[in-house]
Amino acid sequence: MKVFPPEKIRNVALVGHSGAGKTTLAEALLYRAGAIDRIGTVEAGTTVTDSDPEEHSRQISVNTSLAPFEWRGHKVNLIDTPGYADFVGDLHAALRVTDLAIFVVSAVDGVEVQTAYAWNVAKRMGVPRMIFINKMDKERASYDRTVKELIDRFGAGVAPIELPIGSEATFHGVADLFRDKAYIYDSGKAEVVAMPEELVDKEHEVHDDLVEGIVVGDDDMLEKYLEGEVPGVEALERVMAKGVANAKVFPVVCGSATGPIAVDRLADFIVELGPSPQARPVSTVMAGDQQVEIPKDPNGDPLAFVFKTIADPYVGQISMMKVLSGTLKPETQLTNVRSGQDERLAKIATMFGKETLLVDAAPAGDIVVAAKLSDTQTGDTLAPKHKPVRATPTDRPSPVLATAVAARTQSDDDKLSTSLHRILEEDPSLRVEHDPETKQTLLWGMGETHLQITLERLERKFGVQVDQLPVKVAYRETISRPASAEGKHKKQSGGHGQYGVCQLHFEPLPRGEGFEFVDAVKGGAIPRQFIPAVEKGLIEAMESGGNHGYPVVDVRATVDDGKYHSVDSSEMAFKLAARAGFKAAFDAAGPIVLEPVSKVSITVPPEYQGDVMGDVAARRGAVQGSMANADGTQTIEAEIPTSEIVRYAIDLRSMTHGWGRFTAEIDHYQELASHLVDRAMAAAAE
Repeated sequence: MKVFPPEKIRNVALVGHSGAGKTTLAEALLYRAGAIDRIGTVEAGTTVTDSDPEEHSRQISVNTSLAPFEWRGHKVNLIDTPGYADFVGDLHAALRVTDLAIFVVSAVDGVEVQTAYAWNVAKRMGVPRMIFINKMDKERASYDRTVKELIDRFGAGVAPIELPIGSEATFHGVADLFRDKAYIYDSGKAEVVAMPEELVDKEHEVHDDLVEGIVVGDDDMLEKYLEGEVPGVEALERVMAKGVANAKVFPVVCGSATGPIAVDRLADFIVELGPSPQARPVSTVMAGDQQVEIPKDPNGDPLAFVFKTIADPYVGQISMMKVLSGTLKPETQLTNVRSGQDERLAKIATMFGKETLLVDAAPAGDIVVAAKLSDTQTGDTLAPKHKPVRATPTDRPSPVLATAVAARTQSDDDKLSTSLHRILEEDPSLRVEHDPETKQTLLWGMGETHLQITLERLERKFGVQVDQLPVKVAYRETISRPASAEGKHKKQSGGHGQYGVCQLHFEPLPRGEGFEFVDAVKGGAIPRQFIPAVEKGLIEAMESGGNHGYPVVDVRATVDDGKYHSVDSSEMAFKLAARAGFKAAFDAAGPIVLEPVSKVSITVPPEYQGDVMGDVAARRGAVQGSMANADGTQTIEAEIPTSEIVRYAIDLRSMTHGWGRFTAEIDHYQELASHLVDRAMAAAAE
């Protein structure tokens, strides 16, 4: 593909709910541009942007894919994003580098969960937006209903610039509100005709509303309009393009990706109304602790931000990056600002689905890939050695669902750690942690499908098989009343024996205090050199667990007397004596089980607030408060036992039809009611 200057580049992401037709629309755009000779289907697994076996088997997009095409002298870097809730990490990464987000909305289903979520993310990032109402040729499709829903949810900036001609099975064209022309697709390609009689009145009404909505964005144009001067098409498009670039106006067009009908019109609007990288705000990066602005100058110092990594078992690591400044060329050498490692970009390429196409250069604003970089991860910045500035990493949502994984064989175990590391490089939305209390390796993801696909990739790409195990809850134990005991260790086996006696007193501490050791020995009953051994023995005994095998916490232990032998006493003898004393006193001290309690923040639409609060109570939780958010949602703050929310990501999604989201972190421990101990211990032993 030839090199395009920044002003002729359009970085466009297709976003929206799963099933709205994003991947099919990508196919239709590529087909209309002549980049492919037929439109593939998601069902047959023949699309350009869905290339993984996991995408074919589930018929959903799970990766961000790049497929550039040329249109009217421009290069369009088309980014197809997943619409399924489990893969929002890729959505965040794509919106970070895109200059225009096209929201694909089904005319049948309207604004769905992930569409609203993606809109809020794009709004927060300040990303320009357009809307393509898809599936206009399907049964129950309604343009008017969908536009009303869009305006109700996203505000007055939503501006229809086309009207459909026909509906459902009779849909066959669109009316352009700028030019008062109709585009008919009865022959497969657009035929420009006069406005149909049945649309004239409606077109004039909507056209006038559109003009009034545009002129308010330009003071000079507004003044002339109020004086009776009607602006021309080019002037209107110029002002609208400015509004789009400033993320204040959101044009709405319509069509059918499967037709394909009006898809070429969408491509026209991308290059006419969509901002180039240079029309967007300058890049803000960090130089040490200071923010600096980097102009998108193709003649400046080369600077690139890696927003996605692909782990290919054959090619190696592929780094997908946006050029923030300068021009990347083959053999460019830059420095990874995070690691300090020099990186040589031997070849520069673009991705067309799963294929790589070499390019001679990539100027500021372009999106390209480089393979086999030695120490570069997602979120890294590649900069000149003399100018080590860095872009801030993409803000991604935290994973909310965990599964415990264990290698199936010794061979799998040998490869598991390295393979998980490579999977995490590819998908930073995942997290792997080893729980020292439960001794489990936990894989955290955004949902059940996310975790399942990750394990499938682990086997397909790296040949590692794992078993999934229930996640264990890290219970603890403590005491509820004071108790005393004598700890004694005496052993004679020829030669030096082992002898140590200590008098111990235990009492409970407030929650979260841990362990406190008090040395109250007087008169040399236990020599000073053996006191640390008593403390160490007690710590080891508490760590090894109480009656149920969980660590014992929140205990003050006092040693106030003891006995020793001048020959047979040793550190080991007193350590073992302390352990014996702890075990002797534990049952008398009223042992109880402590369970972790998580602080949970749940965000839902108001209509689900009552159900969610009731569910919190059913999980033995307590609502701490709630607040209304600017977007109309409600955030509920609650404390819930951690054992009750192990699979909350699945339950909340079902309860709120996908609209609910939450974050959780362990906050404190509390006593587990005695009637629940047996049930909890049985569940933990499964």
